[in-house]
Amino acid sequence: MSHIFPRHTRQLPPMAVSGQGCYLIDETGKQYLDASGGAAVSCLGHGDREVIEAVKGQLDQLAFAHTGFFTSKPAEDLADILIANAPAGLDRVYLVSGGSEATEAAIKLARQYWVEKGEPQRGRVIARKQSYHGNTIGALSAGGNEWRRAQFGPLLLDMSHIDPCYEYRLRQPGESAEEYGRRAADALEAELLRVGPETVMAFMAEPVVGATAGALTPAPGYFKRIREICDRYGVLLILDEVMCGMGRTGTLFACEQDGVAPDIACIAKGLGAGYQPIGAMLCSSEIYDALVNGSGFFQHGHTYMGHPSAAAGGRAVVGAILGRDLLPRVKTQGEALADRLADRFGQHAHVGDLRGRGLFRGIELVEDRETKAPFDPAKGLAGKIKKAAFEAGLICYPMSGTIDGRQGDHVLLAPPFIIEDTQLDELIDKLDGAISKALAAA
Repeated sequence: MSHIFPRHTRQLPPMAVSGQGCYLIDETGKQYLDASGGAAVSCLGHGDREVIEAVKGQLDQLAFAHTGFFTSKPAEDLADILIANAPAGLDRVYLVSGGSEATEAAIKLARQYWVEKGEPQRGRVIARKQSYHGNTIGALSAGGNEWRRAQFGPLLLDMSHIDPCYEYRLRQPGESAEEYGRRAADALEAELLRVGPETVMAFMAEPVVGATAGALTPAPGYFKRIREICDRYGVLLILDEVMCGMGRTGTLFACEQDGVAPDIACIAKGLGAGYQPIGAMLCSSEIYDALVNGSGFFQHGHTYMGHPSAAAGGRAVVGAILGRDLLPRVKTQGEALADRLADRFGQHAHVGDLRGRGLFRGIELVEDRETKAPFDPAKGLAGKIKKAAFEAGLICYPMSGTIDGRQGDHVLLAPPFIIEDTQLDELIDKLDGAISKALAAA
């Protein structure tokens, strides 16, 4: 009898015992193609010796030193390489242990920045519906997925949520992609004017929405317009790249492809590639200097932040992504995956949209292609796809509630950057079989 508290008490998972490349192996010897990298984590695949040796070597030298007393060389090195490759203006790195910690830190830093600047009335965050920013109270408050928020409602902070940039469902007939992008972004200005821009400290968004909307990409010009609006009203722009960053979309930071730079960025998942728990919040020199010239102290912190062996792992991962030319490979293999998805599912009766960037791809499923009507949530289609895929030896990331937290189903794919063409073929074949089996059962 296990004493582990599992994610679902009625779905006890098998025991993973090893991993190699794009595959995980359970205790029976069964192999699973890791087509989602867990949750877009395992960007280098499993068993990467260079990263493993970096972590082991750091453990031999120094396992832990609390940041209340010390910094460490791996933490300094990781911060240096991140800033050297970060969007313009980002200058400081606050190392944490995961994505929720990164977004929580971002929200608190935004608040303290305005307090230090003498504008304590700025306490509101505006975010987007169908976003996901983590599971701590602040991060969950910023997130806009109603299913995840519902039972914790009394605990959540009062934040505004505007419509996502969701071209497949919200772009109007006759409206160009650029026109829609402008209209979607202008919803931020409308909300600022509604609540009073002087009360707003930040706008928070994922450049490419991950778990809750299935690799939802922005319309052309959307984030440039968002940046303009934030600048006009003096609002900080927080970009959550926890899932879509660190090369997942083909550039180290996803926002590079939209031609914008945030005031605060959040990264995790691919930063550690699964080898160590790590995340980071990056901020501009302007924000950092406000603290330097004010109280001097960020009133926040966690015991394991800046952990030396985690930082050593993160430094090795980023070094591998850049040093092995994996970013061009993400683009090439991402296009290969997109082509295979289009060939197999482009005319599928129950596939409404194929979207994404790089090796971050989403499939939105519909009951009727013409009307875009979703399946009845009671059918539990996403869960059936996940189960059928897993039985076939494929790990993917199906989710329900794509449209509004209740309706809609999608499958998210985020395979390792090292995936080969033959493994892409295996992915498509197994996913096709799983979707067919799930539809037959639905």
